[in-house]
Amino acid sequence: MSQSITSAAGQVRQAAADAARREAHLPALTVQNHAANLIALSNGDLLCAWFGGTQEGIPDISIYLSRLAAGSETWTQPERLSEDASRSEQNPVLFEAPDGRLWLIYTAQLSGHQNTSIVRRRISSDLGRSWGPIETLFDTPGTFVRQPIVVAADGAWLCPVFMCRVAEGERWSGNDDISVVMRSTDGGRHWSAHEVPGSVGCVHMNIQPLKEGGYLALYRSRWADHIYSSRSEDGVSWSAPQALDLPNNNSSVQFAALANGHLGLVFNHSSAANSSERRASLYDDIEDSEDSGELVAQSASQRGTAFWGAPRAPMTLAISYDGGRTWPAMRNLEVGDGYCMTNNSAEKLNREYSYPSIVQSADGRLHIAYTYFRQNIKYVTVDESWVTQDVVAAA
Repeated sequence: MSQSITSAAGQVRQAAADAARREAHLPALTVQNHAANLIALSNGDLLCAWFGGTQEGIPDISIYLSRLAAGSETWTQPERLSEDASRSEQNPVLFEAPDGRLWLIYTAQLSGHQNTSIVRRRISSDLGRSWGPIETLFDTPGTFVRQPIVVAADGAWLCPVFMCRVAEGERWSGNDDISVVMRSTDGGRHWSAHEVPGSVGCVHMNIQPLKEGGYLALYRSRWADHIYSSRSEDGVSWSAPQALDLPNNNSSVQFAALANGHLGLVFNHSSAANSSERRASLYDDIEDSEDSGELVAQSASQRGTAFWGAPRAPMTLAISYDGGRTWPAMRNLEVGDGYCMTNNSAEKLNREYSYPSIVQSADGRLHIAYTYFRQNIKYVTVDESWVTQDVVAAA
């Protein structure tokens, strides 16, 4: 691990040769750290949650949380917020409800089998200083979360999920996943499911309201070809996802609706077309811990087989001025080869920048967090204008 990672962990500092950018590597208590989720709280604090442990899919993976208090320049030491020693607990999502309570939701799965995942929650009444009990939110096996809950114009809560589907006896590999919107009209007590039509292979659905009205959703593609998008007037009925003129590498993206009506997107500007190698699955370097007999490879869906192993770099920040139809302004936050043919962090072979999260604080600053080589979470903050400024040094 480089000196820039190990020294002064958590301290926010000016980036080398870039006075307009500030950054930090968050403290890490585990060998692997992945899947950051940021939230800008109403009190001015930033929270970042992620999962950490030995390796994704292994039962020692748990949820961790760090705080950058308003006015502080140091992220706190991580706090562990989950405790199931039999399941891999992944993909934390933070949500500040209209009543001021803070929700944490996350997945919990057996071994590397995403089709066994359920969604759990914890609720805090003091913006994450203390937490209530761990409860089950969605108990249908195969339910996965990654993106924030959105409060719709009519007050309903929209929680995007994706369903990891396999036939009996198959091992999950992502070929037949679909997106679903869970909707609640009573503050999260009860939920109804609304499937996105034509969404096979379009996952990590990320919903944001548009200044012009209605909602835009962006998706990760299991086919590692493009970012996909769909639209809705009410958050319930969605158009079928269509490919944007933006690449995707079967890795997570996230965008935020900015106060001025623009949209800010962070993603890997890469796809299968940039890949010279292919992995069998996300978990092909994890031994199967199931005792239910031999599992077979997942059959192809109507759209084919998922592509794993496309490079997870560069990490790019893009801006749209027309409601997500085009993204003309782009600048790289990180560059590199993005090697991700293994999730083994103990040997430090992984070189991916991935799973970004982006939020805007009340002062207009953009805050971004993402996986750095699966060794820790990196935090960067810039103004929107940074994207279009002349590059004075390589990011």
